[in-house]
Amino acid sequence: MTEVPGNKPQSDPSPPFVHPDSIVRRIWGDGDLVLLVFAGAAAEFALNRAVDWLFFTGRIPRDPLGRLFSTAAYAQGIVLADEAGAERTFARIRAAHGAVERARDACIPDWAHRDVLYLLVDYSERAYTALHRPLTGPEREDLWEVFRRVGTGLGIPELPVGYGEWQEDRERHLGRDLASGEHTRALYAAYRHHLGPWRYHLLRQVQGVLAPERVRTLLGLPGRPWLRGLLPLYPLLARLGLRGALRGALIPPDHLASVRRLDLTGA
Repeated sequence: MTEVPGNKPQSDPSPPFVHPDSIVRRIWGDGDLVLLVFAGAAAEFALNRAVDWLFFTGRIPRDPLGRLFSTAAYAQGIVLADEAGAERTFARIRAAHGAVERARDACIPDWAHRDVLYLLVDYSERAYTALHRPLTGPEREDLWEVFRRVGTGLGIPELPVGYGEWQEDRERHLGRDLASGEHTRALYAAYRHHLGPWRYHLLRQVQGVLAPERVRTLLGLPGRPWLRGLLPLYPLLARLGLRGALRGALIPPDHLASVRRLDLTGA
């Protein structure tokens, strides 16, 4: 407790969940990078063998973009929160998962929880590399350590200790847990319906840049996307004041406000 003259004792502030200098705060405080993370993740979500859990409530196929932005905001809120705030969010997510499990009378597999955690780690690194530069060794360790703590907070068991062990387990999950099926086709039909033809084409270009080879192969994504050479120019265009115009062209109007709320660089 801290004594404040003339006031009642106040609780000491909770420390940040992620260190202010962490590469994770740089990635997840930048709305453009968060968008890239989830654009890439949308491909892998559609292939996961546990994707039927996403269809159980019916929310994903009805509004895939809205669910994408709300999930991105949740994840960002954890990374940029203080420890107490992160723990409150963990508790809400665990409760939400428990409610779905009770409604379905089944348990979400531990490996499925790890899959989701792992793809957020992987696409965080891939997005930063695509727009800026490859992560250094210490930054990669930092990235995994932060998300390992997220996984621990969510009650996910058997998480690797370091980045190297995570990378090995990630490869095992990619080889074992992905398959194209009716839910894959339904999700991509929903993406196309809500984005329109040319934005949907752009999404597949982004996914072709970011996705691992196995994901690209299963989805028939572009092997040599023309967008790869243009993405590094985006930060320059943003610095020239063109971010709003670019987003207005790329993002459906109904979701522009959600995108702007992801811009928390410096938070």
